[in-house]
Amino acid sequence: MGKLANISGKQAAKAFRKAGWREIGQVGSHLVMVKDGIRANLSIPQHKELSTGTLRSLIRAAGMTVDEFLKLL
Repeated sequence: MGKLANISGKQAAKAFRKAGWREIGQVGSHLVMVKDGIRANLSIPQHKELSTGTLRSLIRAAGMTVDEFLKLL
């Protein structure tokens, strides 16, 4: 399994877009993304650095593995 580096919310959103997620809006400093066929919404904080726990939680909610996510970066 790959190691999650400190990445920004902007970089995370870009990787999720490559995986088929699309933006539906923003609530405060959080970008909200959805994907057809998946009930969960991703709420990605637009911070300079995301904690690894937050990033892992987003990856899990997206139904991906860490390695799949790292390939999209």
